[in-house]
Amino acid sequence: MSRYAAAIFDLDGTLIDTERPVIDSGLAVLGEMGHDLDRGFLLGLIGIDAPEGARRLTARLGPAFDFAAFDAAWRVAADAAFATGIPPMPGVETLLGELERRGMPRAVATNSATGSARRKLRAAGLAPRFAEAHVVGFDAVARPKPAADVYLEAAARLGVPPAACVAFEDSDPGVAAALAAGMTVVHVPDMAPARRRDAHHLADSILDGARACGLI
Repeated sequence: MSRYAAAIFDLDGTLIDTERPVIDSGLAVLGEMGHDLDRGFLLGLIGIDAPEGARRLTARLGPAFDFAAFDAAWRVAADAAFATGIPPMPGVETLLGELERRGMPRAVATNSATGSARRKLRAAGLAPRFAEAHVVGFDAVARPKPAADVYLEAAARLGVPPAACVAFEDSDPGVAAALAAGMTVVHVPDMAPARRRDAHHLADSILDGARACGLI
């Protein structure tokens, strides 16, 4: 029997493989707008909420930068990249299937907006694995990651104490959020390398992380 009462997952880069096409399309749109921004800067935005990303991008490119135009074009480009669906990250379907078989409660805690998160789960074929009420975006709480709010809200909706939850994350802000919530944290970096070293487990894949923490 698992020592955890629930598993809570970040979305982008943890459950679904969205970060590569999103970064690539963002760089392409910036280039079309005449801005030569290095990939590393956009990688540094992984895991933060959209308003904070807008603030950092505008601060970097200057007050004349038309963020609204960029954001609209970026969304179109990203949607085009996902037109044929969004692939789950390796091992995700296996892990979620095993947790479902065991009847373990599951939730998503993400810095994406809740509606967007649900759409992406549907595009990845993972929506049946999570009740809609158990998909928590940054717009459902007072503070986004790295604050603990989305993780605490997800645990509350599951009816499980945070200390009895294991959280899976790919980003440093997400790890900070899950640790602040008092959960066991498994860090599985995707595009951005792990700079923090305080997660309970650091793994190369979600299945490796699930084994390391004793979930499976």
